[in-house]
Amino acid sequence: MEILSLKALRGPNQWASFPCLEAWVDLGRLEDFPSHTLPGFNDRIMAWLPTMIEHRCSIGERGGFFERLRTGTWMGHVLEHVTLELQTLAGTPVGYGRAREANTRGVYKVVIEYKEESFAIECFHTAHRLLMAAIDDTPFDVTAEVKRLRTFLLDVQLGPSTRSIVEAALARGIPVRRLNEGSLVRLGHGAKQRRIMASETDATGAIGESIAQDKELTRALLAESGIPVPEGRPVNDAADAWRVAAEIGTPVVVKPRYGNQGRGVSVNLSGQAEVEKAWQIARDEDSSVVVERFVAGDDYRLLVVGGRMVAAARRYRPAVVGNGVATVRQLVDAVNEDPRRCGDHADVLSPIPIDEVALAVLAEQGLTPESVPAAERVVFLRQNANLSTGGTAEDVTDAVHPEVAARAVEAARIVGLDVSGIDIVTTDITRTLESQRGAVIEVNAAPGLRMHLQPAVGTPRDVGRAIIDAMFPEGENGRIPTAAVTGTNGKTTVVRLLAHISATGGATVGTTCTEGVWIGGRQIDAGDCSGPQSARRVLANPTVTTAVLETARGGILREGCGFDRCDVAVVTNIGKGDHLGIGEIDTPEKLAWVKGAIVAAVRPGGAAVLNAADPLVVDMKKWCKGEVVYFALDPANPLVVEHLAAGGRAATIREGWIVLCDGPRETRLAQLDKVPLVHKGLVPFQVENALASAAAAWRLGVPLELVRIGLETFASNADGSPGRFNLLDLEGVSIVVDYGHNVPSLEQVCRVIRGLPHGRRIAVYSAAGDRRDDDMLEQGRLLGSEFDRVVVYEDAYIRGRQPGDITRLIGQGVGSAVTPRAAAAEAGGTWAASVQLVLESARPGDLVLVQADVAEEALPWLMEKYGSRLRETTLDEMAAKVVARRLA
Repeated sequence: MEILSLKALRGPNQWASFPCLEAWVDLGRLEDFPSHTLPGFNDRIMAWLPTMIEHRCSIGERGGFFERLRTGTWMGHVLEHVTLELQTLAGTPVGYGRAREANTRGVYKVVIEYKEESFAIECFHTAHRLLMAAIDDTPFDVTAEVKRLRTFLLDVQLGPSTRSIVEAALARGIPVRRLNEGSLVRLGHGAKQRRIMASETDATGAIGESIAQDKELTRALLAESGIPVPEGRPVNDAADAWRVAAEIGTPVVVKPRYGNQGRGVSVNLSGQAEVEKAWQIARDEDSSVVVERFVAGDDYRLLVVGGRMVAAARRYRPAVVGNGVATVRQLVDAVNEDPRRCGDHADVLSPIPIDEVALAVLAEQGLTPESVPAAERVVFLRQNANLSTGGTAEDVTDAVHPEVAARAVEAARIVGLDVSGIDIVTTDITRTLESQRGAVIEVNAAPGLRMHLQPAVGTPRDVGRAIIDAMFPEGENGRIPTAAVTGTNGKTTVVRLLAHISATGGATVGTTCTEGVWIGGRQIDAGDCSGPQSARRVLANPTVTTAVLETARGGILREGCGFDRCDVAVVTNIGKGDHLGIGEIDTPEKLAWVKGAIVAAVRPGGAAVLNAADPLVVDMKKWCKGEVVYFALDPANPLVVEHLAAGGRAATIREGWIVLCDGPRETRLAQLDKVPLVHKGLVPFQVENALASAAAAWRLGVPLELVRIGLETFASNADGSPGRFNLLDLEGVSIVVDYGHNVPSLEQVCRVIRGLPHGRRIAVYSAAGDRRDDDMLEQGRLLGSEFDRVVVYEDAYIRGRQPGDITRLIGQGVGSAVTPRAAAAEAGGTWAASVQLVLESARPGDLVLVQADVAEEALPWLMEKYGSRLRETTLDEMAAKVVARRLA
């Protein structure tokens, strides 16, 4: 069994509206050997992974997958289920998977849901090894592998503090993107985005963080404001440390002036030797050391978020209990076997270290790591209770005295932190600090949340949610209005027009399409930018208030959509002969399945704007979680009539007006005569694009008056819609510049041109090299039927074809036209050479179709080449000149 390819679909895709792995697997000889034909295979799989009895599979019942094994299923299907189970056993429960036969016998597409990408890939390869071991009847230690995978997951996933905030964000519908391998995470999109790093937010000020790191400055500021703090000051050396201890009275605490996580802190010190030794330990962590009064009592951590105490925990020093048999080291090792005790704060507890500090604490108790404590003797490994060095916690949130909580909130405000951990030592948390000489010991930026999320004792507190609620007020989800646009033809025009309409009201629109990426009016990238990477760039930009994203099928197949959900999805049409042949997407139905990913990504409350005249587009309504809005040229379209009768919405044309319909209510939006894009309604496919854009803007919440203004101010030229049915006049020669490269778009252009009175018609044309041979032949037949002369160029979009292939295929099509006008196709060389060849031989009264090889470059090149001889025109003017010339 060979893995041919493996890719991560990171956004909504043709399979699901969440991330999936897609693997292509060649079963080889195993195609002839389903599971029940392999001796012992089923028994080994079921014994190694007995928990897969919960997999219902297509049978729909507990034990369904095991039943499939017994009746016989193929290894691609088994690989799917084993990968899902390994992910679940190792820490990320997932349940969605698919295994489908490819066109090649023995090759399967295996699709598996995931939450952590690199971990899921590791589980997939482990599942492959497990299957081969089961087939070959060789040993496989599932327990050891699951343990290894769990360790792998802990290494790559976010730590528990950050993860709790991320999970709270996802529960609120806030989009999340991890920005590095650490804990830097972006929450939200565009101008609504926020950022966190561990438990710090982008509102955590550098000044406040700096103050919190300086323990002496913190103590001084708190004391100045009347917050109970222990007396003390910085010291210069070990002798000075003892001198201060003597001044303020022992016992004392010695700690680094700048530090965190309890490193270098020694507490409850009374003798000169131990104070001086503690100074050295602290000095190893920081050049400046503080000595302060030891406050008797228990160690508490109060978490303050957004001016409110949200959780409190009593912390216990790391300790082990003797049994009269095991050494201290063995007892510590046993405690550290707890799977929750992971390094790098990866889980809710940390291992207890036996380091220099632990050795000193043991020595104070008359012990070494090799000592055997008596039964029931409690042995401490630290003088402080930080979780990062093995401490544990008990939740006491409900017990905190209101005045203690108030002091904690006040301390956070004095230091200047939106999220902070306030360390308090007091004998009774239910009483005020002042009544028992309790004190605020430290104020911590970036506090760990583990002790509150899963305390060893007491009620877990959803502190991640508290942080999210403070960052995003109720009703806010960090999202900006987002529209995705797909289809065969018209995508870029709809994107440009919808972006223009949205900007009419002052929005900063981030736009992606086949011609580049724009942030407002600034282009930041050029070329085909209709994929997920470009979409993510727009959504990451903090100035963007609305996103309009062209979403091509290539990007969906390669990586999924570049967004997790959208407010509006627009599907213009599904052409019969374009965008086919990649990834076994070889029929219009399969193409609709892929492009329907954006419809499935519509949020509840959003809308899919669908072409009512295209059955494949209409069928996408089954995937929509929101509302369906149809657009149609014909208001009598039966589907539109039925939809409106049921209270639905639609955009259509009535009596020369673009009309928005909401059930029986109609709003006349704009006259076609005043919408430049549609050429007074004479270009039907542009009218459809205008309808789709108007409906999408309507559902994005753009006020209708601004929608009308946007339609009426969108130019059908190089400024508004370059390469999309632009009309020019070159001293009597009529020129149509259009980017269309496929059969449906050429049919639409020919339909418009057919109604013009021009006598001789010439086409400068080509096709993208990655299109199918049959599509090129069909385009040739259309050109041969509609044009008297056809010049074929080969330039930017050869895409793997040999030179001359495109010309040959289109030429064959021209020669096979049923009612030919052109005798044969000519090879014109590059695009520029072909255009120049045709225009310099054209005569007044001719009509020339210039296909734009690179849409945004065609008009500027023509303007530069022909200067003042070239000017913009209209269909009416073009027709009138031809008629006038004939009459003259």
